[in-house]
Amino acid sequence: MNNIVAVILAGGYGTRVKHLLPNIPKPMASVVNKPFLEWIICYLKQQGITQQIISTGHLGEVVEEHFKTHLVKGVNIYCCRENEPLGTGGGFVNAVQQVNLSPKAWLVMNGDSLIVADFQQLENYLDDQDVGCVILGVRVDDASRYGSLVFDDSNTLLNFAEKKAGKGVINGGVYLFRHEILAEFPSQSNLSFEYDIFPTLLQKNIKIKVHSIEAPFLDIGTPETLPKAETFIRENFINLLELC
Repeated sequence: MNNIVAVILAGGYGTRVKHLLPNIPKPMASVVNKPFLEWIICYLKQQGITQQIISTGHLGEVVEEHFKTHLVKGVNIYCCRENEPLGTGGGFVNAVQQVNLSPKAWLVMNGDSLIVADFQQLENYLDDQDVGCVILGVRVDDASRYGSLVFDDSNTLLNFAEKKAGKGVINGGVYLFRHEILAEFPSQSNLSFEYDIFPTLLQKNIKIKVHSIEAPFLDIGTPETLPKAETFIRENFINLLELC
């Protein structure tokens, strides 16, 4: 997947777990002797994605200093700072504008969550030239915390549903954008994927596919889920120790 560049969004304030992680940004929480963010980087490396951008914001200097001294062999890591909060989509656009790269596609993911998934399967959708973006969806028994993706029988996104209890396919926060589609994004600097970017793309009749899977998934953004990270990494990613 050398024609894919990953952008990891690590610029949020982590308000709900700030008291548990004083003076470090949430993605830098130590899990099995590494920052959680480093496990994401190693997992991307395992899948052949060796060009990676970290979009930083709050306490971004902590991220930058760590990866200056803890190089991940075989991975080019660029840290791109937000000078002000730009939202998830704005952080992605800001990072893209700071690097001189034009890959086939950009893989975007959050620095505080991890899904056991084969990202190559997302790239396969781009064989159809009409597809501009792919969203990774995760099938869950209770979608109440996340809201759901609504898509048709051909896996084409129709809209985003509000949060409600019961089974659903939630937005896993992992997106693959064809490079050319970035020109269709809204022009303002502060952007949300769900409220600004995806509605604009749908309005422009740009086809967005949903790749839905059942897979282990962890978001470390709450006091309840952060302590689960150690077990999650040991069960799903401990083989990456040899890689990094």
